Amino acid sequence: MKEYETITEVSGPLVFAEVDEPIGYDEIVEIETPQGDTKRGQVLETQDGIVAIQVFEGTSGIDRNASVRFLGETLQMSLTEDLLGRVLDGSGQPIDGGPDVVPEEERDIVGAAINPVSREYPEEFIQTGVSAIDGMNTLVRGQKLPIFSASGLPHNELALQIARQATVPEEAEGEGEASEFAVIFAAMGITQEEANEFMADFERTGALERSVVFMNLADDPAVERTVTPRLALTTSEYLAFEKGYHVLTILTDMTNYCEALREIGAAREEVPGRRGYPGYMYTDLATLYERAGRIDGREGSVTQIPILTMPGDDDTHPIPDLTGYITEGQIYVDRDLNSQGIQPPVDVLPSLSRLMDDGIGEGLTRGDHADVKDQLYAAYAEGVDLRDLENIVGREALDERQNRLLDFADRFENEFVEQGYDTNREIEDTLDIGWDLLSLLPKAELNRVDEELIEEYYQDDAVEVAAD
Repeated sequence: MKEYETITEVSGPLVFAEVDEPIGYDEIVEIETPQGDTKRGQVLETQDGIVAIQVFEGTSGIDRNASVRFLGETLQMSLTEDLLGRVLDGSGQPIDGGPDVVPEEERDIVGAAINPVSREYPEEFIQTGVSAIDGMNTLVRGQKLPIFSASGLPHNELALQIARQATVPEEAEGEGEASEFAVIFAAMGITQEEANEFMADFERTGALERSVVFMNLADDPAVERTVTPRLALTTSEYLAFEKGYHVLTILTDMTNYCEALREIGAAREEVPGRRGYPGYMYTDLATLYERAGRIDGREGSVTQIPILTMPGDDDTHPIPDLTGYITEGQIYVDRDLNSQGIQPPVDVLPSLSRLMDDGIGEGLTRGDHADVKDQLYAAYAEGVDLRDLENIVGREALDERQNRLLDFADRFENEFVEQGYDTNREIEDTLDIGWDLLSLLPKAELNRVDEELIEEYYQDDAVEVAAD
């Protein structure tokens, strides 16, 4: 190690120092302040004898008299299967009062992209227990499916529900020994109150036993926020590809992560891109999202659910816009449904899972899952459209078919989407509710479902009751 006392500038979360030898990108740095405190950092940029260092613990107390030591290695994550059940801070240090982590190995947190030739196509169903997701926008092993929410909406409650309920049904495991399921939960920029709620729920439900929790709080340095998801994903890859777990990685809130990128970019005096965010934000997000997937010949898988709050409820904002380009769909949390008391308030119409059709079908569910989903979607969409006409001409001016579709839309929201945050529905239960709703419509309206399925699952008495 070589030590320097050549700090030239401290700007926000960055420290600039002069050096007389090549320094590696992402190299770990120790900075000793005049008060005797030691802070860790990481080389963000190196050129022409000047290095820019992003300091994980914040730059308070650092001045030109501080000394800088370059350790010659990148940031590593200490990995072991014993991490399950542990709570770590945003830099990967235990904060649960438990013993120190004794690693089986250490890995660079930057990770490596999965070779496309080695990728196995995602096609196994993950059951979240949430009907609006399982029935209409199914999550598949190895997929990256974000949740688009907004300020004040209950995305945290939905995230916790998925974390404690998600599992791979035995039918989806295929041949061979079933793999275990684990959850990696990374919270970035959350308040202490939110952190307490998360931990209370994990402990109350016992979900912590199969989880690794990373907590980066709002008053923690912004630089640490850029490290937290990489620590979490490195842990996910280890458990999945070395230990054979099916790992669900929940990252919340990606908006806070992107705000940290913007803060660091401003400190570096970079030329800003859209709305002040760095021009490389697309590439940066891709380095996180593309770490989801499956590897041919490995039992485990890494599935991602990134959660972001859309500033101003605007899905054209750079954060959701770029996320949508990289990921395979999105789940929308809706403000209107939330105001009606629907829990969870998932709007299935703009939501999408691009890999859904590969993860559903006959044998696993009631009939053909895809046909049921298509018919429910078509009927609900038409019923929602008719609400505008109802507001103009009134319910009495609509014919019987239109009134039935309006009733269908109301019951779809109140019986299919609405289930509360403590109800865990099996996929068979979800599709049973779907068939109950489809049975409110005349058979002639069910033009997206095979006739054999209609004969087996359609309930003739339901349409008569609806007509009465």
